[in-house]
Parts: sequence; C-alpha cells; structure tokens
Amino acid sequence: MRARPQVCEALLFALALQTGVCYGIKWLALSKTPAALALNQTQHCKQLEGLVSAQVQLCRSNLELMHTVVHAAREVMKACRRAFADMRWNCSSIELAPNYLLDLERGTRESAFVYALSAAAISHAIARACTSGDLPGCSCGPVPGEPPGPGNRWGGCADNLSYGLLMGAKFSDAPMKVKKTGSQANKLMRLHNSEVGRQALRASLEMKCKCHGVSGSCSIRTCWKGLQELQDVAADLKTRYLSATKVVHRPMGTRKHLVPKDLDIRPVKDSELVYLQSSPDFCMKNEKVGSHGTQDRQCNKTSNGSDSCDLMCCGRGYNPYTDRVVERCHYARHGRRLVLCLHLEATRNRRSGHPGRRAGTSKETDKIKNNLAA
Repeated sequence: MRARPQVCEALLFALALQTGVCYGIKWLALSKTPAALALNQTQHCKQLEGLVSAQVQLCRSNLELMHTVVHAAREVMKACRRAFADMRWNCSSIELAPNYLLDLERGTRESAFVYALSAAAISHAIARACTSGDLPGCSCGPVPGEPPGPGNRWGGCADNLSYGLLMGAKFSDAPMKVKKTGSQANKLMRLHNSEVGRQALRASLEMKCKCHGVSGSCSIRTCWKGLQELQDVAADLKTRYLSATKVVHRPMGTRKHLVPKDLDIRPVKDSELVYLQSSPDFCMKNEKVGSHGTQDRQCNKTSNGSDSCDLMCCGRGYNPYTDRVVERCHYARHGRRLVLCLHLEATRNRRSGHPGRRAGTSKETDKIKNNLAA
C-alpha cells in the first residue's frame, strides 16, 4: 500500500528538523525572560528557556552574568530585524525562538548570519558590562601597550573585550560542543560562523578620545579603546552575509573539513560566513521553509537596492497607497507651565507588495552584491 504524499512530506520535514537542530541559538529565547524573574538564585537557571545543560551549569557558576546575557539576546533580536528590514528575509522568524523554522534550523546563509551576530552580541554585552561596573568579576580593559599618538594619553575605561570574548564564547559555543547534537558539518559551520562574529567584533574596537584644555582648546586628549555599537557590527556581518560562501564537508588529508563548493582548491577563509544549504527566494509564503513571503511589505519605487519594488515584490507588481501622518514638529513655551504644540499634517505615498503570482525568479543577494561592487 502506497504512503500518502502528504505523509511522506511530513516525514521528510520532521527528518530535516532532526538533522539540523539549531541548539546553538536556542538561548535567544532568553529575550522573552520575564522581568519578574530576579535571576539572583541558582535555581532560577532551570527556569530559563532555550538553554542546554552546559549553559545551565554556566548560569549557576556565573549567575551575575545572566542579566547581561538576557540583554544580549534582546539586542540580537533588535539588531537582526534592523539590519534586514529592507530585504525579503527580514529576520522576523528569529522571534520564534526557541522553536525556529527551517530558515534558521538548517545550515542556511540566514542561520550563518544569526550565529555570527549572536556570538558577537553576547561578547559585546559582557565587554560593555565590565566597563559600566555591572559585573563584579571584571573591570575596565587593559591599557594598550602602544603610544596613543601626539597630544593623546591613555585614560578612561576601555571596553574589556578579552573578558567579553572569553565568557561569551563559553556560553554561545557550549551547545555546539555537546555530543549528539546534529551533524558534524553543521557543528563546524556554526562554530566557524560564531568565530566570524567575534572577529567582526574585534575589528570594531577603535580608539575613542575626550578633549581637555582651556576654553575648549583640546590641548590634551584622554583616549581609550572602545567597541562600536552592535548595529555597526551587524552591518559588517550583513556585508559578509551577502558574499557568504557555500561549502561542503569533504575529506582533506586525514580529516573532513568545510571547503568552498565551487572553489574547493582553497580552504575556507577565517573572515567569511559559510553555509551548507541554499535558501529559497523568500518571495512566497511557505512556513515549512521559514518564508513569510513579501505580500504587503513596503517597497521603495525609487530605490535600486534590496528594498526596491522590483526586488521586494519579486516581479508581482505593487499597490500604491497614500496615508496621512500627523506629527508634532514645533513647540513653544509660555512661562513655566504652558506648552503650545504645533502639528504638521504630512501626506506620504507608499507602496506594498502585490499578492499576485510571481513573474519570475529574482536573485536578491546577487543583485545587491553587484550594486556593492559597482
């Protein structure tokens, strides 16, 4: 007796989930931790969603870190959504943590970005928490050994990047180092991309200075090493996402390694994001592959980028509409109490994706890469 097609499809879907379970970023579910949970007792660690046993142990032994880790999870959500707000895949599925769809369950280009950003974010948050004095186990970063340059002197409180990288890697990499959690190829890919995220964070460390002198002369500047904002790191990683390399797990010598699928004469570069499985074009809604589609998404008719109506709407056309927005633009104070608010009514023309059938396939990332290279 033949199996029904829908039964076979369901079995294949379940198998895909089992072979690519993304334990490594389930900890992003910490973004939903209720404020009422004080996180000041070790038994609270078992109440946190999305942690593997190794992360629960880290929580118990480093309880003071957990508020910072929860903050990092929330920052990943915000930074990912902002970075991809103008693209077909807009990172909305990250909010399903810890129960992801296949866009993040499998070894896709999108999961490569999220792993990298997550690793960068937790180290960024810990390094900044050391600087602000929120963590008792660390303080300001070390004073650099090189001279700061003429008219400058080292001072202030540097972001403690080394401590952030150490503790961040312990927490975010812990799930990938547990045995029996997916294929070796997926583990290698996720560990590689996490390290790419930390590398991008290292590259964001820059010299920041504050002026001192009579009447603002800035005769002397106090300088320290500080990290850029996480959104800047996310922008760097998005560029790497657009040029990510598809890899295969292939024997090289006595062991298997990840090598570029189309250029397997060279090893994978330490600075490039890698992925194992191609993604759909995300034009049409298909929850099984993690695609929410682009129907009703806003597009920009005058843009040549990823938010253009051509790319965002996948050739289906778009619906123009006009809305009116009332904004407060000026205010005037009369005495100490009365505030007179003036409002401006603005008319804005907008366009959103048409629900019709797609008129052909469009390679979004290829077009964006071409625009970047131009």
